[in-house]
Amino acid sequence: MLFQRTTRVKPWRRLAATLSAVTLGVGLLAACGSDTADEKTGKAPAAATGAFPVTVEHAFGSTEVTKAPQRVVSVGYTDDQAILAFGIKPVGMVDQYPNPAGQTPDVNTQWPWVKDKWGDARPEVIMSNGDSGPNYEKIAALRPDLIIAVYSEIDQAAYDKLSKIAPTVGRTKGEKELFSAPWQDNALHIAKALGKETEGAALVKGIQDKLDAARAAHPEFAEQTAVPLSWYEDSVAPFTTTDVRGRLVTGIGFKGATKIDEIADGKFYTVLSPERVDLVDVDRIFVIADKADQEALKKFKLFANLDAVKKGKVSYLLDGEGPAVGAAMSQGTLLSLPYAIDELVKSVDQ
Repeated sequence: MLFQRTTRVKPWRRLAATLSAVTLGVGLLAACGSDTADEKTGKAPAAATGAFPVTVEHAFGSTEVTKAPQRVVSVGYTDDQAILAFGIKPVGMVDQYPNPAGQTPDVNTQWPWVKDKWGDARPEVIMSNGDSGPNYEKIAALRPDLIIAVYSEIDQAAYDKLSKIAPTVGRTKGEKELFSAPWQDNALHIAKALGKETEGAALVKGIQDKLDAARAAHPEFAEQTAVPLSWYEDSVAPFTTTDVRGRLVTGIGFKGATKIDEIADGKFYTVLSPERVDLVDVDRIFVIADKADQEALKKFKLFANLDAVKKGKVSYLLDGEGPAVGAAMSQGTLLSLPYAIDELVKSVDQ
């Protein structure tokens, strides 16, 4: 569900999620008192360990982290998972996938690839997908000593506000368009802020090795063009090759559909008009959508008539439902990628 913003949860970082808020399930319910440990046990959350001080260069300047942070708030959509990968439980996070009313714990803490890492911790939700920005009062109340806003769309004004609360690390300097930085860059960027550069490099290498193994096991992928897409606003919505989903597809060996990049004009996805649906008639299509949207897409005649669809060269991947392969792809983190790679390759082999 990576289309972010919009009442329907716009293609965000969510487009991939096919957007049905309830379906997407990952929710909030982390009320203010959540498990910031000190309230329940009187103890502070485990601190990061590593070499400090460190200075991190980012899109809004540079930030010095003088000592191992104990209370980290994640303002990026998936930054909480990168932080978790280093054994640190954020006290605040973004609610990516809407949580059904009354459901607890927060779905975002229950994905197969993060559940054990979160354990009993219940982070405070400081922003929900679709909000215009983070809740600064909530963030301040959490008393953070570090704010991570890497996989985020905050601007200079928002950065300045966050920096008044605690040292804040923004997205990488090299990110030209929002959400276009390679997952490796984001992971290493966050690792540095946490004093975990060596550990971060090792985790990135492990995932790269897994991607390389998938390519080696399937040399036929190199001769095929593939595109990941979703069903958004009753239209076919493909992701670009610079989006995390597009990078994952090419990461396992497929060629990317670069014509999508041209018409997306810098965005991470585009919505195709009926006369341009032929642009996704490639060798392999990965549909990231929950059941209701999958069914709607299958009934869309222009999609059903594509050669790739007729030949059965489509992998239908549930987003927030079931095994949530789409969510793992869309998040593209140190924790979700190993799961996403396995499931993506399996979907082609079936």
